[in-house]
Amino acid sequence: MLASVHIADLGPRRSLPLVAKRPSRITAPGLRHAELGLAAPLSASLRPKPDLGRVALVAFWDDDGALDRFLADSPVAAALAGGWSVRLEPLRAWGGWPGLPDDLPKSRTIEHDGPVAVLTMGWVKPTRLVPFIRASAKAEGQVVDAPGLMWATGLARPPFVSTCSLWESSDATRAYAFAAGHAHNDAIAIGRAKPFHKREAFIRIRPYAMTGHLDGGNPLPESIAAEIAPT
Repeated sequence: MLASVHIADLGPRRSLPLVAKRPSRITAPGLRHAELGLAAPLSASLRPKPDLGRVALVAFWDDDGALDRFLADSPVAAALAGGWSVRLEPLRAWGGWPGLPDDLPKSRTIEHDGPVAVLTMGWVKPTRLVPFIRASAKAEGQVVDAPGLMWATGLARPPFVSTCSLWESSDATRAYAFAAGHAHNDAIAIGRAKPFHKREAFIRIRPYAMTGHLDGGNPLPESIAAEIAPT
């Protein structure tokens, strides 16, 4: 299986009606699961500021052929076609999500050379929303300056919340996520003691193909983007 992330700047008039649709209405042969949301820059603010014109789709697929057919035939894909997208091979995962295989490695250390992406996905409990925002804000305040981070964004359609980040290496992701004293590691401990989400998944993924642009360019540095074959 594979995952894909699609992000496009549509403007509020086009993005809000699209995000208002239930993700379950997105159907395609070989589609395992999809989530739609608005993108938001990561920051230490306790008041998230979504970009009302930037739409994100996160999806899991049986194979590349299924994604190719979706891109060719789906009105949702056509709406997002002017943005940026990346195809991703899951390397390890903690937690679970519809469409994600149960047999992925769970170890924090996975042999892999080259850039990686990280998807965090959660279905937040209403009673834990405020503690979740507080813990997330501290972690996001650190991630924007984390060594090895190339690009990151938040994605949300509450109660669905997510982040997508691109890193130079697996070592860089582990150094940020699990280092003692870091806000992200503290957030993990708080969430495991009293879960924030009804379900959640933390997925490290290998980006292997991308296309398009955001803000007139590729989110990845040119030297890194050149290593990833276009679709």
